[in-house]
Amino acid sequence: MSPNPLNVGDLAPDFELTTDSGASVKLSDFRGRRVVLYFYPKDDTSGCTTQACGFRDAYPVIEEQNAVVLGVSPDGVKSHQKFKTKYDLPFTLLVDEDHAVAEAYGAWGEKSMYGKKYMGVIRSHFVIDEQGRIADAQVKVSPTDSVARALATLEAA
Repeated sequence: MSPNPLNVGDLAPDFELTTDSGASVKLSDFRGRRVVLYFYPKDDTSGCTTQACGFRDAYPVIEEQNAVVLGVSPDGVKSHQKFKTKYDLPFTLLVDEDHAVAEAYGAWGEKSMYGKKYMGVIRSHFVIDEQGRIADAQVKVSPTDSVARALATLEAA
């Protein structure tokens, strides 16, 4: 899928995206903390809700590990605000409308549904360490495995 998949130890590509509140944030703003960066296809769909609520429920443990969660999808600010409010998500959702960040992380590629092929977000997550390096990379991960694997990586370090 990705021409340049990221591996553990690689420097995570920096980016600047709009948040669910309309502010702008850079990955490098979080240096000194760990980041669970996860990519999901669409706000308020079943798998994406499962994944988001899993990170929500695990958030106290994630914070204890000196980490934050950033969710990324192509949806816009208003969609993110509705999704975040509906499920009481305690973390930031980022707008990647042109999917440039998803592409940089190898989380954009060909998918198929009902035999029809199309391009879209591949559910993935990356745990990034305090120095901005990839500590874990999971591409094509299930919504529940994503949360469990990210937690395992945070707790192992």
